[in-house]
Amino acid sequence: MSSSSPVLLWFRKDLRLDDNMALLKAVKSGRPIIPLYIVTDERSPYAPLGAAQRWWLHHSLQGLDHALRKKGSRLVLCGGDPASILTGLAEETGADVIAATALPDPRAAAADESLAEALLEKQVAFHRFDGLLLHDPQTLRTGSGGGFRVYTPFWRALNQQAPPSPPRPAPEKLTAPTVWPEGEDLSSFGLLPTMPNWAHGFESQWVPGETGALARLHRFVEGALKGYATQRDLPGVDGTSGLSPHLALGEISPRRIWAAVEERQQAERNGPDGEDIARYLKELVWREFSYHLLHHFPDLPTRNWTSSFDSFAWQDDPQGLEAWKRGLTGYPIVDAGMRQLWQHGWMHNRVRMIVASFLIKDLLIDWRAGEEWFRDTLVDADPASNAASWQWVAGSGADASPFFRIFNPVLQGEKFDPDGAYIRAFVPELAGLPNRLIHRPFEASLAELRAAGISPGKSYPHPIVDHRMARDRALAALARLKGESGEPIKKARPH
Repeated sequence: MSSSSPVLLWFRKDLRLDDNMALLKAVKSGRPIIPLYIVTDERSPYAPLGAAQRWWLHHSLQGLDHALRKKGSRLVLCGGDPASILTGLAEETGADVIAATALPDPRAAAADESLAEALLEKQVAFHRFDGLLLHDPQTLRTGSGGGFRVYTPFWRALNQQAPPSPPRPAPEKLTAPTVWPEGEDLSSFGLLPTMPNWAHGFESQWVPGETGALARLHRFVEGALKGYATQRDLPGVDGTSGLSPHLALGEISPRRIWAAVEERQQAERNGPDGEDIARYLKELVWREFSYHLLHHFPDLPTRNWTSSFDSFAWQDDPQGLEAWKRGLTGYPIVDAGMRQLWQHGWMHNRVRMIVASFLIKDLLIDWRAGEEWFRDTLVDADPASNAASWQWVAGSGADASPFFRIFNPVLQGEKFDPDGAYIRAFVPELAGLPNRLIHRPFEASLAELRAAGISPGKSYPHPIVDHRMARDRALAALARLKGESGEPIKKARPH
Protein backbone atom coordinates (compact mmCIF):
# COMPACT_ATOMS: atom_id res chain seq x y z
CA MET A 1 0.00 0.00 0.00
CA SER A 2 1.07 3.60 -0.49
CA SER A 3 2.99 5.52 2.11
CA SER A 4 -0.11 7.66 2.62
CA SER A 5 -1.96 4.75 4.25
CA PRO A 6 -1.92 5.25 8.03
CA VAL A 7 -0.36 3.22 10.81
CA LEU A 8 -2.69 2.21 13.63
CA LEU A 9 -0.72 2.88 16.83
CA TRP A 10 -2.37 0.71 19.47
CA PHE A 11 -1.63 1.94 23.00
CA ARG A 12 -2.01 -0.66 25.74
CA LYS A 13 0.09 -0.57 28.92
CA ASP A 14 2.46 1.98 27.39
CA LEU A 15 0.50 5.18 27.90
CA ARG A 16 3.32 7.58 27.13
CA LEU A 17 5.05 9.39 24.27
CA ASP A 18 8.51 9.41 25.84
CA ASP A 19 10.73 6.40 25.10
CA ASN A 20 7.97 4.61 23.20
CA MET A 21 9.57 2.54 20.45
CA ALA A 22 6.27 1.63 18.81
CA LEU A 23 5.49 5.33 18.46
CA LEU A 24 8.99 6.18 17.22
CA LYS A 25 8.90 3.40 14.61
CA ALA A 26 5.50 4.60 13.44
CA VAL A 27 6.85 8.15 13.08
CA LYS A 28 9.92 6.90 11.25
CA SER A 29 7.70 5.19 8.66
CA GLY A 30 6.62 8.63 7.46
CA ARG A 31 2.99 7.56 7.38
CA PRO A 32 0.04 9.25 9.06
CA ILE A 33 -0.55 7.83 12.54
CA ILE A 34 -3.88 7.00 14.17
CA PRO A 35 -3.31 6.60 17.94
CA LEU A 36 -5.80 4.16 19.39
CA TYR A 37 -6.81 2.76 22.77
CA ILE A 38 -9.27 -0.12 23.08
CA VAL A 39 -11.21 -0.44 26.33
CA THR A 40 -11.76 -4.17 26.73
CA ASP A 41 -13.82 -6.44 28.91
CA GLU A 42 -12.27 -6.73 32.39
CA ARG A 43 -11.55 -10.42 31.75
CA SER A 44 -9.32 -9.52 28.80
CA PRO A 45 -5.54 -9.81 29.29
CA TYR A 46 -5.32 -6.28 27.85
CA ALA A 47 -7.54 -4.78 30.57
CA PRO A 48 -6.47 -3.07 33.80
CA LEU A 49 -6.25 -5.55 36.65
CA GLY A 50 -8.93 -4.09 38.89
CA ALA A 51 -11.29 -1.28 39.80
CA ALA A 52 -8.60 0.99 41.26
CA GLN A 53 -6.52 0.73 38.13
CA ARG A 54 -9.57 1.52 35.99
CA TRP A 55 -9.84 4.82 37.87
CA TRP A 56 -6.20 5.48 37.01
CA LEU A 57 -6.74 4.50 33.39
CA HIS A 58 -9.50 7.08 32.95
CA HIS A 59 -7.22 9.92 33.98
CA SER A 60 -4.20 8.52 32.14
CA LEU A 61 -6.15 8.37 28.87
CA GLN A 62 -7.18 11.98 29.36
CA GLY A 63 -3.52 12.93 29.79
CA LEU A 64 -2.43 10.91 26.76
CA ASP A 65 -5.03 12.55 24.55
CA HIS A 66 -3.92 15.99 25.76
CA ALA A 67 -0.27 15.16 25.00
CA LEU A 68 -1.13 13.85 21.54
CA ARG A 69 -3.10 17.00 20.70
CA LYS A 70 -0.01 19.06 21.48
CA LYS A 71 1.76 17.02 18.80
CA GLY A 72 -0.95 17.62 16.21
CA SER A 73 -2.76 14.34 16.81
CA ARG A 74 -5.39 12.86 19.12
CA LEU A 75 -6.44 9.60 20.74
CA VAL A 76 -9.21 7.47 19.26
CA LEU A 77 -11.10 5.46 21.87
CA CYS A 78 -13.02 2.28 21.08
CA GLY A 79 -14.60 -0.34 23.26
CA GLY A 80 -14.95 -4.05 22.60
CA ASP A 81 -13.04 -6.98 21.16
CA PRO A 82 -9.59 -5.90 19.87
CA ALA A 83 -9.61 -8.27 16.87
CA SER A 84 -12.93 -6.96 15.60
CA ILE A 85 -12.03 -3.33 16.22
CA LEU A 86 -8.59 -3.52 14.64
CA THR A 87 -9.74 -5.36 11.52
CA GLY A 88 -12.65 -2.94 11.18
CA LEU A 89 -10.44 0.12 11.55
CA ALA A 90 -7.86 -1.27 9.15
CA GLU A 91 -10.56 -1.74 6.53
CA GLU A 92 -12.10 1.67 7.22
CA THR A 93 -8.83 3.64 7.16
CA GLY A 94 -6.79 1.60 4.69
CA ALA A 95 -4.15 0.85 7.33
CA ASP A 96 -2.09 -2.27 6.68
CA VAL A 97 0.20 -1.93 9.71
CA ILE A 98 -0.56 -1.98 13.43
CA ALA A 99 2.21 -1.01 15.84
CA ALA A 100 2.14 -1.70 19.58
CA THR A 101 4.39 -2.25 22.56
CA ALA A 102 4.92 -5.93 23.40
CA LEU A 103 3.28 -7.03 26.65
CA PRO A 104 5.38 -9.29 28.92
CA ASP A 105 2.33 -10.88 30.58
CA PRO A 106 2.12 -14.41 29.04
CA ARG A 107 -1.68 -14.21 28.76
CA ALA A 108 -1.47 -10.99 26.78
CA ALA A 109 1.45 -12.29 24.71
CA ALA A 110 -0.56 -15.40 23.77
CA ALA A 111 -3.53 -13.24 22.84
CA ASP A 112 -1.21 -11.13 20.68
CA GLU A 113 -0.03 -14.20 18.80
CA SER A 114 -3.60 -15.24 18.00
CA LEU A 115 -4.44 -11.68 17.02
CA ALA A 116 -1.41 -11.42 14.73
CA GLU A 117 -2.53 -14.55 12.86
CA ALA A 118 -6.06 -13.22 12.45
CA LEU A 119 -4.81 -9.86 11.20
CA LEU A 120 -2.40 -11.48 8.76
CA GLU A 121 -5.36 -13.20 7.11
CA LYS A 122 -6.69 -9.70 6.48
CA GLN A 123 -3.28 -8.67 5.09
CA VAL A 124 -2.59 -6.45 8.09
CA ALA A 125 0.83 -6.70 9.78
CA PHE A 126 1.01 -6.54 13.57
CA HIS A 127 4.42 -5.29 14.79
CA ARG A 128 5.33 -5.25 18.47
CA PHE A 129 8.27 -3.48 20.06
CA ASP A 130 9.98 -3.84 23.44
CA GLY A 131 9.72 -1.11 26.04
CA LEU A 132 8.05 -2.31 29.23
CA LEU A 133 11.07 -4.15 30.65
CA LEU A 134 14.82 -3.58 30.71
CA HIS A 135 15.57 -7.02 29.24
CA ASP A 136 13.58 -9.66 27.39
CA PRO A 137 12.70 -12.61 29.71
CA GLN A 138 13.20 -14.97 26.80
CA THR A 139 16.87 -14.05 26.39
CA LEU A 140 18.10 -13.70 29.99
CA ARG A 141 18.94 -17.29 31.00
CA THR A 142 21.05 -19.26 33.43
CA GLY A 143 24.28 -20.89 32.32
CA SER A 144 22.38 -24.12 31.67
CA GLY A 145 19.85 -22.29 29.52
CA GLY A 146 16.97 -22.37 31.96
CA GLY A 147 15.07 -19.67 33.79
CA PHE A 148 16.33 -18.05 36.99
CA ARG A 149 14.61 -19.11 40.20
CA VAL A 150 16.71 -17.05 42.64
CA TYR A 151 16.86 -13.27 42.65
CA THR A 152 20.52 -12.64 43.49
CA PRO A 153 21.94 -14.61 40.51
CA PHE A 154 19.31 -12.91 38.36
CA TRP A 155 20.49 -9.48 39.53
CA ARG A 156 24.11 -10.42 38.81
CA ALA A 157 23.27 -11.79 35.37
CA LEU A 158 21.30 -8.70 34.47
CA ASN A 159 24.20 -6.48 35.47
CA GLN A 160 26.52 -8.50 33.26
CA GLN A 161 24.35 -7.63 30.27
CA ALA A 162 24.94 -4.52 28.24
CA PRO A 163 23.52 -1.49 30.09
CA PRO A 164 19.97 -0.53 29.17
CA SER A 165 20.02 1.52 25.99
CA PRO A 166 19.42 5.24 26.52
CA PRO A 167 15.76 6.28 26.57
CA ARG A 168 14.51 8.04 23.48
CA PRO A 169 12.63 11.36 23.74
CA ALA A 170 9.12 11.83 22.39
CA PRO A 171 8.83 12.96 18.76
CA GLU A 172 8.27 16.64 18.10
CA LYS A 173 5.21 16.12 15.91
CA LEU A 174 2.90 13.38 14.63
CA THR A 175 1.43 13.29 11.14
CA ALA A 176 -2.37 13.13 11.33
CA PRO A 177 -4.55 11.26 8.84
CA THR A 178 -6.71 13.22 6.42
CA VAL A 179 -9.82 11.58 7.85
CA TRP A 180 -10.19 10.40 11.44
CA PRO A 181 -12.20 7.28 12.32
CA GLU A 182 -15.03 7.86 14.72
CA GLY A 183 -14.29 7.03 18.33
CA GLU A 184 -16.22 6.97 21.59
CA ASP A 185 -16.29 9.35 24.53
CA LEU A 186 -14.14 8.37 27.50
CA SER A 187 -17.04 8.91 29.88
CA SER A 188 -19.06 6.21 28.12
CA PHE A 189 -16.80 3.45 29.45
CA GLY A 190 -17.69 3.96 33.11
CA LEU A 191 -14.13 3.66 34.38
CA LEU A 192 -14.75 5.99 37.33
CA PRO A 193 -16.60 4.75 40.43
CA THR A 194 -19.90 6.40 41.32
CA MET A 195 -22.43 5.99 44.10
CA PRO A 196 -20.27 5.81 46.11
CA ASN A 197 -17.11 7.38 44.77
CA TRP A 198 -14.76 5.22 46.80
CA ALA A 199 -11.76 6.70 44.94
CA HIS A 200 -12.26 10.26 46.19
CA GLY A 201 -9.09 10.00 48.30
CA PHE A 202 -6.94 9.06 45.32
CA GLU A 203 -6.93 12.53 43.80
CA SER A 204 -4.98 14.12 46.64
CA GLN A 205 -2.21 11.53 46.29
CA TRP A 206 -1.76 10.94 42.58
CA VAL A 207 -1.40 12.69 39.26
CA PRO A 208 -1.99 9.93 36.68
CA GLY A 209 -0.46 10.27 33.26
CA GLU A 210 2.95 10.72 31.72
CA THR A 211 3.32 14.28 32.98
CA GLY A 212 2.68 13.12 36.53
CA ALA A 213 5.12 10.24 36.09
CA LEU A 214 7.99 12.43 34.90
CA ALA A 215 7.31 14.97 37.64
CA ARG A 216 7.34 12.25 40.30
CA LEU A 217 10.59 10.82 38.90
CA HIS A 218 12.22 14.25 39.06
CA ARG A 219 10.99 14.79 42.62
CA PHE A 220 12.31 11.40 43.68
CA VAL A 221 15.81 11.63 42.20
CA GLU A 222 16.20 15.15 43.59
CA GLY A 223 14.84 14.18 47.00
CA ALA A 224 14.09 10.79 48.52
CA LEU A 225 16.67 8.90 46.44
CA LYS A 226 19.28 10.27 48.83
CA GLY A 227 18.82 8.12 51.92
CA TYR A 228 16.59 5.64 50.11
CA ALA A 229 18.42 2.58 51.49
CA THR A 230 17.17 3.34 55.01
CA GLN A 231 14.15 5.60 54.50
CA ARG A 232 12.37 3.14 52.15
CA ASP A 233 11.39 0.93 55.10
CA LEU A 234 9.68 3.68 57.11
CA PRO A 235 5.98 4.01 56.18
CA GLY A 236 5.60 7.26 58.10
CA VAL A 237 8.22 8.91 55.86
CA ASP A 238 7.92 9.86 52.19
CA GLY A 239 10.94 7.74 51.34
CA THR A 240 9.93 5.77 48.24
CA SER A 241 9.68 6.72 44.59
CA GLY A 242 5.91 6.29 44.21
CA LEU A 243 6.52 5.34 40.57
CA SER A 244 4.92 1.90 40.65
CA PRO A 245 1.45 3.03 39.45
CA HIS A 246 3.04 4.88 36.55
CA LEU A 247 5.09 1.82 35.64
CA ALA A 248 2.05 -0.44 35.84
CA LEU A 249 0.34 1.34 32.93
CA GLY A 250 3.55 2.26 31.16
CA GLU A 251 3.37 6.02 31.69
CA ILE A 252 7.11 5.91 32.19
CA SER A 253 9.67 3.41 30.94
CA PRO A 254 12.08 1.54 33.23
CA ARG A 255 14.89 2.76 30.96
CA ARG A 256 13.94 6.38 31.71
CA ILE A 257 13.99 5.66 35.43
CA TRP A 258 17.30 3.79 35.27
CA ALA A 259 18.92 6.62 33.31
CA ALA A 260 17.61 9.32 35.65
CA VAL A 261 18.90 7.51 38.75
CA GLU A 262 22.36 7.03 37.26
CA GLU A 263 22.50 10.62 36.03
CA ARG A 264 21.62 11.87 39.52
CA GLN A 265 24.45 9.87 41.02
CA GLN A 266 26.95 11.35 38.58
CA ALA A 267 25.64 14.90 38.78
CA GLU A 268 26.44 15.81 42.37
CA ARG A 269 29.02 14.70 44.89
CA ASN A 270 26.61 15.22 47.75
CA GLY A 271 23.86 13.22 46.07
CA PRO A 272 22.70 9.69 46.84
CA ASP A 273 25.47 7.24 47.66
CA GLY A 274 26.15 3.88 46.08
CA GLU A 275 24.02 1.99 48.57
CA ASP A 276 21.00 4.19 47.85
CA ILE A 277 21.42 3.71 44.10
CA ALA A 278 21.97 -0.05 44.32
CA ARG A 279 19.05 -0.54 46.68
CA TYR A 280 16.65 1.33 44.42
CA LEU A 281 17.82 -0.34 41.22
CA LYS A 282 17.44 -3.73 42.90
CA GLU A 283 13.82 -2.87 43.62
CA LEU A 284 13.33 -1.89 39.99
CA VAL A 285 14.89 -5.20 38.95
CA TRP A 286 12.60 -7.14 41.32
CA ARG A 287 9.84 -6.14 38.90
CA GLU A 288 11.95 -7.61 36.08
CA PHE A 289 12.53 -10.80 38.09
CA SER A 290 8.79 -11.11 38.73
CA TYR A 291 8.08 -10.96 35.01
CA HIS A 292 10.85 -13.48 34.44
CA LEU A 293 9.08 -15.86 36.85
CA LEU A 294 5.72 -15.21 35.24
CA HIS A 295 7.19 -15.89 31.81
CA HIS A 296 8.39 -19.33 32.88
CA PHE A 297 5.38 -20.09 35.09
CA PRO A 298 2.28 -18.37 33.63
CA ASP A 299 0.06 -19.75 36.40
CA LEU A 300 1.97 -17.77 39.04
CA PRO A 301 -1.12 -15.71 40.10
CA THR A 302 -3.24 -18.81 40.74
CA ARG A 303 -0.97 -21.79 41.47
CA ASN A 304 1.75 -22.45 44.01
CA TRP A 305 5.20 -22.31 42.45
CA THR A 306 6.13 -24.88 45.09
CA SER A 307 3.69 -27.71 44.45
CA SER A 308 4.14 -29.10 47.98
CA PHE A 309 2.02 -26.18 49.19
CA ASP A 310 -0.95 -27.50 47.24
CA SER A 311 -1.96 -29.57 50.29
CA PHE A 312 -1.48 -26.78 52.85
CA ALA A 313 -4.34 -26.60 55.37
CA TRP A 314 -5.69 -23.10 54.69
CA GLN A 315 -8.54 -21.91 56.91
CA ASP A 316 -11.99 -20.86 55.65
CA ASP A 317 -12.38 -17.63 57.64
CA PRO A 318 -14.66 -15.13 55.87
CA GLN A 319 -14.99 -12.96 58.99
CA GLY A 320 -11.22 -12.75 59.40
CA LEU A 321 -10.78 -11.94 55.72
CA GLU A 322 -13.38 -9.17 55.93
CA ALA A 323 -11.78 -7.69 59.04
CA TRP A 324 -8.42 -7.71 57.26
CA LYS A 325 -9.84 -6.00 54.16
CA ARG A 326 -11.51 -3.28 56.25
CA GLY A 327 -8.52 -2.63 58.52
CA LEU A 328 -10.28 -3.84 61.66
CA THR A 329 -7.95 -6.58 62.89
CA GLY A 330 -7.00 -4.91 66.16
CA TYR A 331 -3.35 -4.73 65.12
CA PRO A 332 -2.59 -1.07 64.31
CA ILE A 333 0.14 -1.52 61.67
CA VAL A 334 -2.02 -4.03 59.78
CA ASP A 335 -5.09 -1.82 60.00
CA ALA A 336 -3.17 1.29 58.95
CA GLY A 337 -1.89 -0.49 55.87
CA MET A 338 -5.27 -1.81 54.82
CA ARG A 339 -6.88 1.59 55.32
CA GLN A 340 -4.13 3.31 53.36
CA LEU A 341 -4.83 0.84 50.56
CA TRP A 342 -8.53 1.71 50.56
CA GLN A 343 -8.01 5.46 50.85
CA HIS A 344 -5.12 5.91 48.40
CA GLY A 345 -5.16 2.77 46.25
CA TRP A 346 -1.61 2.11 47.38
CA MET A 347 0.28 0.76 50.37
CA HIS A 348 3.84 1.19 51.56
CA ASN A 349 6.00 -1.78 50.53
CA ARG A 350 7.17 -2.69 54.04
CA VAL A 351 3.58 -2.70 55.25
CA ARG A 352 2.52 -4.85 52.28
CA MET A 353 4.79 -7.57 53.64
CA ILE A 354 3.38 -7.17 57.15
CA VAL A 355 -0.29 -7.33 56.13
CA ALA A 356 0.43 -10.26 53.81
CA SER A 357 2.17 -12.16 56.57
CA PHE A 358 -0.77 -11.48 58.89
CA LEU A 359 -3.34 -12.78 56.41
CA ILE A 360 -1.35 -15.86 55.46
CA LYS A 361 0.23 -16.84 58.76
CA ASP A 362 -1.83 -15.30 61.57
CA LEU A 363 -5.17 -16.04 59.90
CA LEU A 364 -4.01 -19.00 57.75
CA ILE A 365 -5.97 -17.63 54.79
CA ASP A 366 -4.84 -18.68 51.32
CA TRP A 367 -2.45 -16.15 49.76
CA ARG A 368 -4.63 -16.10 46.63
CA ALA A 369 -7.36 -14.25 48.55
CA GLY A 370 -4.86 -11.49 49.29
CA GLU A 371 -3.53 -11.45 45.74
CA GLU A 372 -7.06 -11.04 44.41
CA TRP A 373 -7.86 -8.18 46.82
CA PHE A 374 -4.64 -6.35 45.99
CA ARG A 375 -5.12 -6.64 42.24
CA ASP A 376 -8.56 -5.02 42.57
CA THR A 377 -7.64 -2.26 45.03
CA LEU A 378 -4.09 -1.25 44.04
CA VAL A 379 -3.53 1.46 41.46
CA ASP A 380 -0.16 -0.18 40.82
CA ALA A 381 -1.63 -3.66 40.34
CA ASP A 382 0.80 -5.68 38.27
CA PRO A 383 0.25 -9.28 37.17
CA ALA A 384 3.85 -10.32 37.84
CA SER A 385 4.90 -8.34 40.91
CA ASN A 386 1.62 -8.89 42.74
CA ALA A 387 1.67 -12.66 42.32
CA ALA A 388 5.41 -13.09 42.88
CA SER A 389 5.33 -10.97 46.04
CA TRP A 390 2.36 -12.79 47.57
CA GLN A 391 3.99 -16.15 46.90
CA TRP A 392 7.25 -14.78 48.33
CA VAL A 393 5.57 -14.01 51.65
CA ALA A 394 3.65 -17.30 51.63
CA GLY A 395 6.85 -19.29 51.21
CA SER A 396 5.35 -21.03 48.19
CA GLY A 397 7.13 -18.93 45.57
CA ALA A 398 10.52 -18.79 43.91
CA ASP A 399 13.35 -17.63 46.17
CA ALA A 400 10.66 -17.08 48.78
CA SER A 401 10.84 -16.05 52.39
CA PRO A 402 10.43 -19.30 54.36
CA PHE A 403 6.95 -19.87 55.75
CA PHE A 404 8.34 -20.06 59.28
CA ARG A 405 9.40 -16.41 59.00
CA ILE A 406 6.30 -14.99 60.68
CA PHE A 407 6.16 -11.25 61.28
CA ASN A 408 5.06 -10.11 64.72
CA PRO A 409 2.78 -7.18 63.75
CA VAL A 410 3.43 -5.35 67.02
CA LEU A 411 7.20 -5.54 66.83
CA GLN A 412 7.16 -4.71 63.11
CA GLY A 413 5.12 -1.61 63.83
CA GLU A 414 7.42 -0.50 66.64
CA LYS A 415 10.51 -1.08 64.51
CA PHE A 416 9.42 0.69 61.34
CA ASP A 417 6.98 3.28 62.72
CA PRO A 418 8.54 4.05 66.11
CA ASP A 419 6.84 7.41 66.59
CA GLY A 420 3.46 6.15 65.38
CA ALA A 421 3.21 8.71 62.57
CA TYR A 422 1.85 6.13 60.12
CA ILE A 423 -0.68 4.79 62.64
CA ARG A 424 -1.91 8.26 63.52
CA ALA A 425 -2.37 9.08 59.83
CA PHE A 426 -4.54 6.06 59.01
CA VAL A 427 -5.93 4.88 62.34
CA PRO A 428 -6.80 8.27 63.83
CA GLU A 429 -8.89 6.78 66.66
CA LEU A 430 -5.58 5.71 68.24
CA ALA A 431 -3.87 9.11 67.80
CA GLY A 432 -4.21 10.01 71.48
CA LEU A 433 -2.17 7.05 72.70
CA PRO A 434 1.48 7.60 73.66
CA ASN A 435 4.14 6.09 71.41
CA ARG A 436 4.80 3.21 73.81
CA LEU A 437 1.19 2.03 73.45
CA ILE A 438 0.14 3.05 69.95
CA HIS A 439 1.22 -0.29 68.48
CA ARG A 440 -0.22 -2.29 71.38
CA PRO A 441 -3.48 -0.61 72.48
CA PHE A 442 -4.68 -3.91 73.94
CA GLU A 443 -2.03 -3.50 76.66
CA ALA A 444 -3.23 -0.03 77.69
CA SER A 445 -5.07 0.37 80.96
CA LEU A 446 -8.70 1.41 80.95
CA ALA A 447 -7.65 4.83 82.25
CA GLU A 448 -5.11 5.24 79.45
CA LEU A 449 -7.69 4.24 76.87
CA ARG A 450 -10.23 6.67 78.28
CA ALA A 451 -7.66 9.47 78.30
CA ALA A 452 -7.06 8.81 74.60
CA GLY A 453 -10.80 8.80 73.85
CA ILE A 454 -10.83 5.08 73.01
CA SER A 455 -13.67 2.75 73.85
CA PRO A 456 -12.10 -0.74 73.62
CA GLY A 457 -13.98 -3.04 71.31
CA LYS A 458 -16.15 -0.17 70.04
CA SER A 459 -14.06 2.72 68.71
CA TYR A 460 -11.24 0.27 67.97
CA PRO A 461 -11.55 -3.53 67.87
CA HIS A 462 -9.89 -6.06 70.10
CA PRO A 463 -7.33 -8.23 68.23
CA ILE A 464 -9.20 -10.78 66.13
CA VAL A 465 -6.50 -13.37 66.85
CA ASP A 466 -3.79 -13.81 69.46
CA HIS A 467 -0.51 -13.56 67.58
CA ARG A 468 1.36 -16.02 69.79
CA MET A 469 -1.34 -18.64 69.38
CA ALA A 470 -1.57 -17.90 65.65
CA ARG A 471 2.17 -18.32 65.23
CA ASP A 472 2.10 -21.72 66.93
CA ARG A 473 -0.86 -22.75 64.78
CA ALA A 474 0.91 -21.71 61.59
CA LEU A 475 4.08 -23.58 62.49
CA ALA A 476 2.04 -26.67 63.32
CA ALA A 477 0.37 -26.45 59.90
CA LEU A 478 3.80 -26.19 58.29
CA ALA A 479 5.02 -29.23 60.23
CA ARG A 480 2.04 -31.23 59.01
CA LEU A 481 2.79 -30.13 55.46
CA LYS A 482 6.37 -31.32 55.72
CA GLY A 483 5.21 -34.63 57.14
CA GLU A 484 6.85 -36.79 59.73
CA SER A 485 9.98 -37.18 57.61
CA GLY A 486 10.83 -33.53 58.10
CA GLU A 487 11.99 -33.26 54.50
CA PRO A 488 12.35 -29.70 53.19
CA ILE A 489 9.72 -28.23 50.90
CA LYS A 490 10.86 -28.76 47.33
CA LYS A 491 10.49 -26.24 44.56
CA ALA A 492 8.37 -27.04 41.55
CA ARG A 493 10.03 -26.86 38.16
CA PRO A 494 8.73 -23.98 36.04
CA HIS A 495 6.99 -24.85 32.83
